[in-house]
Amino acid sequence: MDVVDTRGMMCPLPVLRAAKVLRGVDIGTVITVWADDPIAIIDIPHFCVEAGHRLVSQSDDGSYQIYIIERG
Repeated sequence: MDVVDTRGMMCPLPVLRAAKVLRGVDIGTVITVWADDPIAIIDIPHFCVEAGHRLVSQSDDGSYQIYIIERG
C-alpha cells in the first residue's frame, strides 16, 4: 500500500497529490494519505465521490488525518 504524505501541505495540494498517485495505479489499488490540512477533512471525501474512488476509512492520529482510498 502506497503512503502519500501530504503533511505540511495546504489545500489543494493534498488532493492534487492523491489524485496524481491514484492516476498511476491500477483500479482496486489502495493508498493511504496522511494530511494535516484542516480542509482535507472536507476535500478528500469530496474528491473521492467526484472522481469515483472509494474512501475506505478516515481517521485522526491526533496531529494528522489518515485516509485509506481505493482507486475506482
